Amino acid sequence: MKQSLYTRRAFIRALGGLTAGLAVSSSAFGKLLVPTAEMSLAFQNLHTGESLETTFCVDGHYIQQSMDSINHLLRDHRNGEVCQMDPTLLTLLHSLKTALGTPEPFHIISGYRSASSNAMLSKKSHGVAKKSLHMQGKAIDIRVPGIDIKRVYEAALAQKGGGVGLYTRSDFVHLDVGRVRRWGV
Repeated sequence: MKQSLYTRRAFIRALGGLTAGLAVSSSAFGKLLVPTAEMSLAFQNLHTGESLETTFCVDGHYIQQSMDSINHLLRDHRNGEVCQMDPTLLTLLHSLKTALGTPEPFHIISGYRSASSNAMLSKKSHGVAKKSLHMQGKAIDIRVPGIDIKRVYEAALAQKGGGVGLYTRSDFVHLDVGRVRRWGV
């Protein structure tokens, strides 16, 4: 009797785990971005004039010196505050660069934003979220020289790696590694 009860409980637990696994939204699968053998990125920060071209990941291992350089370049340009950028965001940018087939650097409109910068910007504009993922190093606003902003937007949507916003009047695309969603157009 005890054995069948145990077996039934084990079966129900396993079935519950399978059901939970199937219930995971498609956005979670989009976040399963797997690093390739070697990943490089190039940036130009439009506010500071700084540029960087670096290989930030080799064989699935992030290179700390490159990550530190990226974090510095993507710092809050208003107060110099630096944040650890989410490696998943960088992997997403690498995938986007590959999809666009361009060697051009990403032009950075906004990377990390400190809480004080974000609060100031959200007071000025309804387009700035009060709990922006920029404050967690999980979002970036970009454009790519020579590539139409709508093409960048479409390629970013195809990555299914998080939120994608199109800001045609300001000529940039927002990318984040939050839940999959879209806005703009």
